[in-house]
Amino acid sequence: MPRTAPLSRLGRLLRPAAFGGIPTGERLERIRTSPHYADGTFRNPVAAQTMARGNTLSYLRTALRRADRIRRAPAAPIPVHRPEQAGPPASGLRLTWLGHSTVLAEIDGARVLFDPVWGERCSPLPFAGPRRLHPAPLPLADLGPLDAVVISHDHYDHLDMGTVRALIGSGALFAVPLGVGAHLERWGVPADRIAELDWHQSTRVAGLTLTATPARHFCGRTALRGRTLWASWVVAGARHRVFHSGDTGYFPGFAEIGAAHGPFDATMMQIGAYSEFWPDIHMTPEEGMRAHADLSGGVPSGVLLPIHWGTFNLAPHPWEEPAERTLAAAAVAGAEVAVPPPGLPFEPAGELPVHPWWRGVAAPSGVAPAAPLPAEDRPVPVGQR
Repeated sequence: MPRTAPLSRLGRLLRPAAFGGIPTGERLERIRTSPHYADGTFRNPVAAQTMARGNTLSYLRTALRRADRIRRAPAAPIPVHRPEQAGPPASGLRLTWLGHSTVLAEIDGARVLFDPVWGERCSPLPFAGPRRLHPAPLPLADLGPLDAVVISHDHYDHLDMGTVRALIGSGALFAVPLGVGAHLERWGVPADRIAELDWHQSTRVAGLTLTATPARHFCGRTALRGRTLWASWVVAGARHRVFHSGDTGYFPGFAEIGAAHGPFDATMMQIGAYSEFWPDIHMTPEEGMRAHADLSGGVPSGVLLPIHWGTFNLAPHPWEEPAERTLAAAAVAGAEVAVPPPGLPFEPAGELPVHPWWRGVAAPSGVAPAAPLPAEDRPVPVGQR
């Protein structure tokens, strides 16, 4: 029996499908009894502001400054690799970064897809909002079989309605943070295919254990926030373990996650869309490297795959800066980093893609100012999405 009450005709008009569902009934009771929920909203493990107070106008001036805007997108087409059908990874673990935070993990005989977004824009509207800077490396129909789809939170650049609907036919289990199941059910995912977890809860599928772990972020597909949880994720198989950060600001909890669930063969770590205007909810590359080290007791272990960069313009930093700063931070920390172009598979135990491919397509500094960005393509402040 569905756990989300169907919307009335008026409700559907006032809340378009892209906004998702509203937790009700048993789901709402689970939310209310969560130890991470109080006074009508989920709480971070460490207090966080989505936008530093009084900085919205300053951000808009920065985001729209003509001299800087051209640096926030590549100057030439991004090289996209079309993954070929291949047998199981020789080592038992293979990762394919498909852009932004979307990663296909082939782990111990199972296939897990993190934060799948194939949409042209990360927006509830098809004609406005941040547009993809490169095409998806392959059509969803060519992705192959899946055992699980893991969602970190319900922001549009991590949870895409069209992609979810297309993946229903995969037969995969959808593992999501508490409350996010209301969106999926409204979009047609059967309730028995949804594992909806609070932090520190786990589910099993295809020989894997999927555990929702804390993150420092926020949620909401409308101005109404705090009704769904956000999470990082641990996926553990018989031989391998991986960590996906989702979106998060830095906080001391990474060390606790590593102690409880590590060590990890690879971490998929958010290192882009950071800004001084929202320092609490997205990590800088240096903080991402620190989190990677925290997960293994303070000394980097395993391979870091940078995510949440390169595909959408969501912050005022130059397009290629997250990758450059991650390489620099890795050199200082003595960490292994894989920096594949979108769609290029690699095995963390094998030869790592380390060529700085973005340098060939990044806009050079000191270029002449560009024309103003069309209103429908202007970046939306992270604290206002």
